[in-house]
Amino acid sequence: MNDPLIIFDTTLRDGEQSPGASMTRDEKVRIAKILERMRVDVIEAGFPVASPGDFEAVKAVAVAVKDSIVCGLARAVEKDIDRAAEAIKPAKRGRIHTFIATSPIHMQNKLRMTEEQVLERAVWAVKRARQYTADVEFSPEDAGRSELDFLCRVLEAVIEAGASTVNIPDTVGYNLPHQFGALIKSLRERVPNSDKAVFSVHCHNDLGLAVANSLSAVLNGARQVECTVNGLGERAGNASLEEIVMAVRTRRDIFSCDTRLDTTQIVPASRLVSNITGFPVQPNKAIVGANAFAHESGIHQDGVIKKRETYEIMRAEDVGWIANRIVLGKHSGRNAFKSRLKELGIELKSEQELNSTFERFKDLADKKHEIFDEDLQALVTEADLEQGNDHFRLVSLKVCSQTGETPYADVTLAVNGSEAKAGASGSGPVDAAFKAIDSVAGSRGQLLLYSVNNITSGTDSQGEVTVRLERGGRIVNGHGADTDIVIASAKAYINALNKLVTPAERTHPQAGQPI
Repeated sequence: MNDPLIIFDTTLRDGEQSPGASMTRDEKVRIAKILERMRVDVIEAGFPVASPGDFEAVKAVAVAVKDSIVCGLARAVEKDIDRAAEAIKPAKRGRIHTFIATSPIHMQNKLRMTEEQVLERAVWAVKRARQYTADVEFSPEDAGRSELDFLCRVLEAVIEAGASTVNIPDTVGYNLPHQFGALIKSLRERVPNSDKAVFSVHCHNDLGLAVANSLSAVLNGARQVECTVNGLGERAGNASLEEIVMAVRTRRDIFSCDTRLDTTQIVPASRLVSNITGFPVQPNKAIVGANAFAHESGIHQDGVIKKRETYEIMRAEDVGWIANRIVLGKHSGRNAFKSRLKELGIELKSEQELNSTFERFKDLADKKHEIFDEDLQALVTEADLEQGNDHFRLVSLKVCSQTGETPYADVTLAVNGSEAKAGASGSGPVDAAFKAIDSVAGSRGQLLLYSVNNITSGTDSQGEVTVRLERGGRIVNGHGADTDIVIASAKAYINALNKLVTPAERTHPQAGQPI
């Protein structure tokens, strides 16, 4: 029998620390529900003390999720731990994850604390968290650059204090696989009470080694891996959930453990996270990229036709690459529409929301022949976006673009209910539209990213546009979808502007203190 490997998903917390990837409460719940359907063991829903918005999001996930453990992050600070405990209180099974840095560079330059002070605070934090729940996880931040002897002392003490999981983070992605595996082995051998806790790892991808380091740790006894869907995360990202899970599942000859995940939910989860955050998945991304199971070379095609295993070590169907045979169209009724949303794990909050989303569906069905699951996800995401602040709203857009002429755009925006019009020329139709919108909104924001992706295949596919704006140190993502790329671009730009004019609901989680 294989040992169980616990999958701890931190897409909603560490993944959200990617600049521009902030999620609303409802978006977090949608992602949490598909993670639960995937049978993820632990869902780290956020950093409750960061802001009232983040607290409410963690609480909402705790209410919505029944099968997975719901976890809240907390520094080794009283208000953090108490706030996390309050947020996870509704959960059927809740966990508090507390941490403090243990590396010399962090203790000396950031914390300004001695080793003894850090040790004392770590033990205190675990004991404080244990007052609220028996499921407490402790992380020595920047463990990958910590002194081994001190790290052993800290882990022994926190396990004695009641930590049931000890997580070893490679916070800055500094370690190499052989080093990190050896570290886990040494800790398990040298900490006297190591058998009283599950050893976990949390690896960052600064050198592109997050997955390799995590797998090396598993080979050396780690039995929980902290990861994110699509490898989302701050800087270069985190270890990718789909790569960890499928590496362990595929190489059963090497790994003496396995996860309990329903891997057929991997691709749907990947698409949902990409859709909500606006971070597209690169085509050659392992497991979930559009080309992951594509074969163009004649030699490869011939081999796969004769025997799939010649060039495929996994079945596409096992990770969710199954074509949706239930294709909705303009003749589909509300029942079929509602049923398909339910199958996708999308639960609309009211009959009014169902009606408005169904109207969007009918409008889209008039524009394109077949509606796929990805289209439905985009429709619901767009509906969520428009339920937020709509200081600016697109009323109409007219663009003129022809050979030999300078593109020009006329735009009408509703600004707090009153209409305002403007026109502008640009180097292209999108540039002209953005300048026209700017002349009304006066955003003064800097455009950091403009990205276009097709939601499905075909020339009638919806275009999905992501816009990232920065103003005064604040970074926001805007999202828009439409069969007309220029209109989708305008929607995305306006969505980002609406976020800029809204007071921030949350501070950046753990600013300067990632684990």
